[in-house]
Amino acid sequence: MTDTPQRNRPENPDQAAGDDSRRSPLTKRGGGDPATRGRTTIADGVVEKIAGMAARDVIGVHAMGSGLSRTFGAVRDRVPGGGKSVTRGVKAEVGESQTALDLEIVVDYGVSISDVARDVRENVIAAVERMTGLEVVEVNIAVSDVKLPDEEDDDQSEPRLQ
Repeated sequence: MTDTPQRNRPENPDQAAGDDSRRSPLTKRGGGDPATRGRTTIADGVVEKIAGMAARDVIGVHAMGSGLSRTFGAVRDRVPGGGKSVTRGVKAEVGESQTALDLEIVVDYGVSISDVARDVRENVIAAVERMTGLEVVEVNIAVSDVKLPDEEDDDQSEPRLQ
């Protein structure tokens, strides 16, 4: 018996000549998980919008911002193309992996301010962390006013012209 060289033959006799199962697993180009290639940045305004919407969803929050910012906001809302400002009363500082928020709110008369503040913190933290992946390190809340039942609402007054 003579030994003949066996080139290009699979080690496993069950593998056919055209079978790709004998190839080594595919290696990823660029290396690593695709989710880790590159960087995602989130603007302060994005976090401010998320926090503003989450804070407004809490029962007992009448409005966001100080009286002056709400007055200017009401004027801006009436200007064509002005639109409502979701970020009124919200200031965010965003880092690479963390964010800190300052909120200014007006609460309805008769509600527990400490309970509303706690609920706002919980709702804002949950929404921002879920949507952005950023860690919320603090949510500072300033209660600038209390909405009394008999007070007119600056934001919802009827227009003077019809």
